[in-house]
Amino acid sequence: MQNAPNRIRVTEYLDVDIDQEKWLCNRCNRDLGSARENYKKGCLVYDRDPREIHPPIVTGAFSFSPDPLWVRIVEFYCPGCGTQVETEYLPPGHPITRDIEIDLDALKARLQNGEFTIRAQRLEVPE
Repeated sequence: MQNAPNRIRVTEYLDVDIDQEKWLCNRCNRDLGSARENYKKGCLVYDRDPREIHPPIVTGAFSFSPDPLWVRIVEFYCPGCGTQVETEYLPPGHPITRDIEIDLDALKARLQNGEFTIRAQRLEVPE
């Protein structure tokens, strides 16, 4: 399934299947939802205390560790294989970001017109 002709590698662990219009984990092929939506909706979410990731370097008020009142670390995992797909640093209360949005209709039209081709999960401009 990973070598499907209309599958494109978007990030290290995230693919998009143009035909099915789905986000997919490229490690286990788990469906992460519609490619017209935020792929993060299909992931497991771990909202972490930043001090777990960045422990204090020195003691005192300025410890070089992020203050959890100012920042949170949100990790996104594939529910199929547990691969960490993405990480965000956000202010507390800030909604999850939508960092990737592909215009599927325009991409499909450009593929159909021959403006792009897909080879080895990469978009290419034909010679």
